[in-house]
Amino acid sequence: MSPAGARPSRESVLDAFAIESEPDRPTLERYLRLYPEYAGELIDLSRELRREACDDAAPLSTADQALIDAAWSRHAASSPAAAADPLAALTVDDWRAVARGLDVPRQVVTALREKRVLLSSIPRRFLQRFAEAARSTIAQLEASWGPGQLAAARSYKADAKPAVGEQVTFEQVLIDAGVPTDKRARLLAETD
Repeated sequence: MSPAGARPSRESVLDAFAIESEPDRPTLERYLRLYPEYAGELIDLSRELRREACDDAAPLSTADQALIDAAWSRHAASSPAAAADPLAALTVDDWRAVARGLDVPRQVVTALREKRVLLSSIPRRFLQRFAEAARSTIAQLEASWGPGQLAAARSYKADAKPAVGEQVTFEQVLIDAGVPTDKRARLLAETD
């Protein structure tokens, strides 16, 4: 509520004009006399309210529809197709099973899921096992691991805008997850 004697806001004046039962010329003139500071906005709103809606219910001709379809096809062909993320469909239970199957902490699997790990630092043997556990292929993982796929997979309340962290090596993720040295060496080995 505005204090007594205070001028109403622009939004209040425009809202009041918009709900007038007859926003005709005499009503507009009355509002213009009362609120000359909002003259431009009131005139624009008056014109908008008097404008008739275009109800062109006639169907498009075959030629018009063909032009629209051709334009849409050209647009779709020019847009680069984003690689689908093969990991997106996995549930929490699936991720738990992946972590158990690979015998790594869930923290490691989360880093892989969020693509915070440099793909080139992951041993091929482990990547193959990860792809199989995630019901994917190495090729699909590599295609989805591109720089555009680094969006944060989680949401948090924060005071600042979230930023994507820098990718780290697979070895660093294992160290951060507290994987023992002997097990880490086994996971980093290219062969059994």
